[in-house]
Amino acid sequence: MASLREIRRKIKSVKSTEQITKAMKMVAAARMRRSQLSILAARPFAIKMERLVRELALLEIRAEQAAGLPLDIHPFFNRRPQSGAELIVFVTGDKGLCGAFNSNVLRAAIDWFRARKGRKSYCVVVGRKGRDFVHRLKGADVEVIQELAGVFPKVSFAHAELVGQAVIDAYLDPTKSVSKVTVLYNEFKSVAQQRLLTVALLPIPEPEVVPAEIALPDYGFEPGRQELLGALLPRHVKASLYRILLESQAAELAARMNAMDAASKNAKELREALNLDANRTRQSFITKEIAELVGGAEALAN
Repeated sequence: MASLREIRRKIKSVKSTEQITKAMKMVAAARMRRSQLSILAARPFAIKMERLVRELALLEIRAEQAAGLPLDIHPFFNRRPQSGAELIVFVTGDKGLCGAFNSNVLRAAIDWFRARKGRKSYCVVVGRKGRDFVHRLKGADVEVIQELAGVFPKVSFAHAELVGQAVIDAYLDPTKSVSKVTVLYNEFKSVAQQRLLTVALLPIPEPEVVPAEIALPDYGFEPGRQELLGALLPRHVKASLYRILLESQAAELAARMNAMDAASKNAKELREALNLDANRTRQSFITKEIAELVGGAEALAN
């Protein structure tokens, strides 16, 4: 049986751990609320951008069909041979202590690379955990074109621009022959739920053709529709990546808050169990001392 001093030392250590996990939970909760506000603030811009890009693409499709030209809206819409190389962007956290948040992404990334073994793959990594993971990958089939670490929990549109520009440059580079760009990240569903998603970023799905009898908004374009579409599509890709980074940031903070809440509860239960052990040990010492005193008094009386 452990001594009373050892038990009290363990109680003190567990109590300190409980205080730390409670503080980390409160910090994660405050940051998560700010991240939710950032997502809500970025959503209207992303919705308007997607709507404008879709309407411009539809107008361009109608114009090319009316002129009898083959459809060639923009390279971002063109389907490429599936035998080409692929690019993956996977988003992890910069730190641990957030449950299975990082391990879920890394396991999915391993499965993705394993399914494409023998084919050239490119990757863009966001998050220190993901960066450390790709450094451990061996083989000439995987090439890292960009790493971005230390951006959470203060992600900004500038980070999305860096990632987006690297993705766009690789996709348009004829020497790389990238056929598809995939993003792997955790989506923020609620405080208690985060969902791992694998979404296709490029090529952008062509909008469904609207019948000619349905009128589309009639805009005046300067300098031209194709030039405007070419300027908006890279911004659309970067805006999508910005939303993904915000989603991952909020999901990481929610996962950390839940993990620290569970750790605090476990520490409390352990502390209560140790307190009970300490009380039992102290009671046994007291009982033993009383028995020795009674035995000594009886011996003196006899």
